[in-house]
Amino acid sequence: MRFKDKVALISGAGSIRAGMGNGKATAIAFAGEGAKVVAVDRNLEAAQETVRIIKENGGQGIALQADVAKEAEAQKAIESAVAEYGMLNILFNNVGIGDSRPGLKVTETEWDLLMGVNLKSVLFMCKYAAPEMKKIGGGAIVNNASMAAFYGHPIFAYSASKAAVVGLTKSLAISLAKDNIRVNCVAPGFIDTPMVALVMDERRMKNIELRVPMKRHGKAEEVASTVLFLASDDASYITGQTISVDGGMSIY
Repeated sequence: MRFKDKVALISGAGSIRAGMGNGKATAIAFAGEGAKVVAVDRNLEAAQETVRIIKENGGQGIALQADVAKEAEAQKAIESAVAEYGMLNILFNNVGIGDSRPGLKVTETEWDLLMGVNLKSVLFMCKYAAPEMKKIGGGAIVNNASMAAFYGHPIFAYSASKAAVVGLTKSLAISLAKDNIRVNCVAPGFIDTPMVALVMDERRMKNIELRVPMKRHGKAEEVASTVLFLASDDASYITGQTISVDGGMSIY
């Protein structure tokens, strides 16, 4: 087990709709490899469902309710994780929301909400996680961006927020390297998750499949596998990088 006796916090670890989101899949995967999991979500019941699955499979975990786009709640989530398990080794910043409004029609309120959830949450969680990791000699942080970070798109508020996550990842990697804290990023493509299903009908999903070199959508478990790799000792000399998990779409 790669993560035996380690503590991993996953934000956005629940799913309020049927299916397997990236955070939920990653939390379950960490527990399956021995980690003590802290599942954080705005919806406590969703986080509790993730922990229920973890415990049913013999793992350890607790559920916390927090809106980590708010600094005080992000700080409390980190403090609660450390109070429960005594330390924090791994952080997966998975919280994110989408947008369907063309960029120049976005309102100030919508822009602020998108940047708050998708970007500020990463900053706040890292701000309070890093000192705890430093105390124990290091750790690993993985941020969740999107392939939208690398493409121009009419719905550019979302793309802008995810591009900012990639940039923040690089900056954090430089500033935290001296503390033996690695910071990397995953950029999922079209993954079959409840969030994607909420905004795309079957016809659009099929059309997208045709554009993917591997001719299928990804699975949340495939994103989880990449996160676990980046958080593991197998990636001990990797920091500041973004790995696309997109079936080859970023090749074009």
